[in-house]
Amino acid sequence: MKEIGPIYLSWRKGQGERRHIVGVLKKNATEGVRFSYIPKGVAAAKQEGFTSYAEFSDIDKKYSDNVIDIFGQRLIKSERADISDFYDFWEIDTTYKDDKYYLLAHTQGLIPTDNFEFLVDYNHIKSLRFLTDLAGLSILNLPAGTLVKGDVLTYELEKENPKDKEAVKVFKGSKHVGYIKKVHCKVFHKRGAKRLKLTVKAIEQNGIVKRVFVKVAATDS
Repeated sequence: MKEIGPIYLSWRKGQGERRHIVGVLKKNATEGVRFSYIPKGVAAAKQEGFTSYAEFSDIDKKYSDNVIDIFGQRLIKSERADISDFYDFWEIDTTYKDDKYYLLAHTQGLIPTDNFEFLVDYNHIKSLRFLTDLAGLSILNLPAGTLVKGDVLTYELEKENPKDKEAVKVFKGSKHVGYIKKVHCKVFHKRGAKRLKLTVKAIEQNGIVKRVFVKVAATDS
């Protein structure tokens, strides 16, 4: 799990809205998994209606008890008949299939009943491989069929982007098709990082492209 750095808790008001980084999970051998809120992110999110995660209601408290068990409730049950397909989709190394921290990191802890997700600050290692979904699609309004499964995409770093100095702009050929979303974009900027390969893994579309899942992999993985 050398690829996994801190896991950030992201919140947004709804689909297509701005993401706010409101908290962070960290893990070490002696203290286990700890969680704390990020005051600046919380303050910005509150302007759009954010309220704290139900089981972690005190914004000022640093949590260390049962953190991963509580957040781990977002993970699907390993007894499901389709669990192998789930692992394959999310690029899960099944060596760690019983590690809730690893699974939360790689699956983003997505559930349909709230607006939270968990985004890893990945480390650039030779075996790096993870799934992300492109940001900015609600603005681009790409026609259905613009992307197909298996498309290899390219990217450029937008260090002069006035809204986000870590922005990573994604292309199919010369066509702009989205951005790497917050936090996941950090690995593209890390010192000494080699080029990463982007491959379309799945698409949700109905008239326009609604969601695009992209596999990100080190070129020597």
